[in-house]
Amino acid sequence: MSVAVSELSFSYGKREVLSDVSFIAQAGELLAVLGPNGVGKSTLFQCILGLLLHYSGDITVDGKNTKKMDIQELAKCIAYIPQSHVPVFNYSVFDIVLMGTSAQVSSVNTPGKKQMALAESAIDRLGITHLRQRGYMQISGGERQLVLIARALAQNAKILIMDEPTSSLDYGNQIRILSQIKKLTTEGYTVIQSTHNPDQAFLFADKVLALLDGRVVKHGTPYEVISDDLIKTLYNVDVEVQSLYMDKVRVCLPKSIIHPLD
Repeated sequence: MSVAVSELSFSYGKREVLSDVSFIAQAGELLAVLGPNGVGKSTLFQCILGLLLHYSGDITVDGKNTKKMDIQELAKCIAYIPQSHVPVFNYSVFDIVLMGTSAQVSSVNTPGKKQMALAESAIDRLGITHLRQRGYMQISGGERQLVLIARALAQNAKILIMDEPTSSLDYGNQIRILSQIKKLTTEGYTVIQSTHNPDQAFLFADKVLALLDGRVVKHGTPYEVISDDLIKTLYNVDVEVQSLYMDKVRVCLPKSIIHPLD
């Protein structure tokens, strides 16, 4: 499934948050949305998810305008993975994942064998079967993030929206989570993920959307988009984008470290 955003603008009262934002995220693609805090990334996601409706422009999923889709129909197409999630009760990991199937049953029914099987499959797929009966509030941050991804997979939606999924994780868990996310794109999932880390975009993203003050600064492949000038524009820091391993890997290095005497 693809997501197309065309000339999207949104304001909170008189404060414009998004202005003329356009891009397409194709099936099997990981799109990294890059930009500092407060540039409209979360607002963009809320518009795509159908939580904010008073915008101008168009958002379509496989060519269908999302404003013509009800919440249940949209939930069958798009799943959301937040930065963190702390429920009121200490549900088991299995129950948290099973909650992802709620769009597949009516409000007066309980999950059946099909939904149970989807939850079991998602848990197994992410290698967290050993956590199945553990309390969600008693597992680590990295494990919680895997559980939230499993919940999204159980939702059976082919588009995943992720709000800084590695922001509070240690380096090892960041790589594990991003590797799992990248693997999903090889299975046809469309992933739109916000991040502050351009090196993550180099390693895992197929496309990058750079936002500043609610506007698209650049859009394209990481190699086309991420440059010294872009990082200076977005974050006001001086870096050099350097190529490693015969130009197969690129990283952003602070100029203060590369040229300490300048």
